Amino acid sequence: MKIKIIALGKIKEKFLKDGIDEFLKRLTPYASVEIIELSPVEIKDDNHVEKALEEEGQKILSMIKEETYVVTMEIQGTQLSSEEFAKKINEITVSGTSELVFVIGSSCGIAKSVSNRANFKLSMSKMTFLHQFARLILVEQIYRAFKILKGEKYHK
Repeated sequence: MKIKIIALGKIKEKFLKDGIDEFLKRLTPYASVEIIELSPVEIKDDNHVEKALEEEGQKILSMIKEETYVVTMEIQGTQLSSEEFAKKINEITVSGTSELVFVIGSSCGIAKSVSNRANFKLSMSKMTFLHQFARLILVEQIYRAFKILKGEKYHK
């Protein structure tokens, strides 16, 4: 299974980069995981948020193949436990899909066009996190999902 995480913006904090790199390294035996960072569109006026999101959406959609399974990270998405998330990844894997893409939008969200392309919409929590934490939390949960699927021990 090839997994891509398409995310808008760069991670600036060293502690977040280190955490993400650690989980990417741990994921190596289970899956090929690639993070693609795209530059967000600068929003100078709140009246132009939708236009900026659509520009970002075009960039995102240009990187997704037609047969790819797409999971968007959305506030209004479905919340899953770690075990349910593992089961979802397993379902996607056994369905014959060779590529799974997770999309993390900008701090303003994601374009409707990207949301409409999603096969599944995932919410991390009802709580609000710093935008850059989403990437670390996602790679940790992907790692945890593979540990669960393999029946291997991991912190509870």
